[in-house]
Amino acid sequence: MRRTIFTDEHEQFRQTVRTFLEKECVPHTAEWLEAGVVSREAWRKAGEQGLLGWMVPEEYGGLGISDIRYSVIIAEEIAATGTQGLALALHNDVVAPYLTGLASEEQRRRWLPGFVAGERLVAIAMSEPGAGSDLKQVKATARRDGDHYVLNGTKTFISNGILADLVVVVARTDPEAGHRGMSLLVVEEGMPGFERGRKLDKIGNRAQDTAELFFRDVRVPVANLLGDEGRGFYYLMRNLPAERLGIAVYAIAHADRAFQVTAEYARDRQAFGRPIGEFQVNRFALAEIKTKLDVAHAYLDRCVQAALDGELTAEEAAGAKWWATELQWDIVDRCLQLHGGYGYINEYEIARLWRDARVQRLYGGTTEIMKEIVGRSLGF
Repeated sequence: MRRTIFTDEHEQFRQTVRTFLEKECVPHTAEWLEAGVVSREAWRKAGEQGLLGWMVPEEYGGLGISDIRYSVIIAEEIAATGTQGLALALHNDVVAPYLTGLASEEQRRRWLPGFVAGERLVAIAMSEPGAGSDLKQVKATARRDGDHYVLNGTKTFISNGILADLVVVVARTDPEAGHRGMSLLVVEEGMPGFERGRKLDKIGNRAQDTAELFFRDVRVPVANLLGDEGRGFYYLMRNLPAERLGIAVYAIAHADRAFQVTAEYARDRQAFGRPIGEFQVNRFALAEIKTKLDVAHAYLDRCVQAALDGELTAEEAAGAKWWATELQWDIVDRCLQLHGGYGYINEYEIARLWRDARVQRLYGGTTEIMKEIVGRSLGF
């Protein structure tokens, strides 16, 4: 089905992304999966290709382009090429809005050039052992002491936690003020008391480093406060819809990759003297998947257009996120089934796609939390 949200310029960018991923990332898939982390060199090369921070103003090294379609293209090409571990969406879609929208002039000069060049890698530390989807349960504290905050707390499930040079940390600067007492602090590599814990051993996405982070009396300069003190929760709520839309886009791109892999397998795999795709039950299954993907692309393209127009609501983003990730799981699981016993063998790509799909229904807010957001908007 022809899509209409992309211009010729977008398609040229798509080719740039595809070429970069196939040259600089795909050949290293096995290496990064084994190491559980990508190389910093890959990040620097991504910066050289203009794949990082294009939304950053030109005076800090970016292009000053605010267009979510570039992020959509990157998500689709990462899925289409089977690239592993390079968390461009985290860099561009999740963390960038905090640095470009909240940073002071001094902070921008200090952080953004390296951010665009792939020399300063980033993470955001929200989740804690006792606080996941419910951010109001965050326990990390940051007590003001002169021109510093003294930060204490533990964070977990932090993507890019091993590599990050800058970590945006959600902490309570006023423990008595509830969600109105949360602030965002940028912790930098090398600050005394900032320690990285173990690299978490995950079911899937094994080339993407995910870690525990510990903050023990870390003295964070007040100059590293992002935005206003006590406004952290509101900043998070403002940026989460875009993050959830990004997760939804990747979910369908990932499901599309599973379909392409499975359709090729159905053409090549023989049973009873003919390709398994010629059996009606399998042909019908593939037809259903193809139609669902067409519907999903149309739905998400409309959400992307709404985001471009500044009209996408938090409820719509939550709905897109839960629906797309649940559909992703259904499609990938069906595709594995169509592979038969070979789908359970790790050397087949569908096995990795199946493992990697599972987390999509968890991060960015679980399916249940997304339904709660939508449900409350109905007045219940």
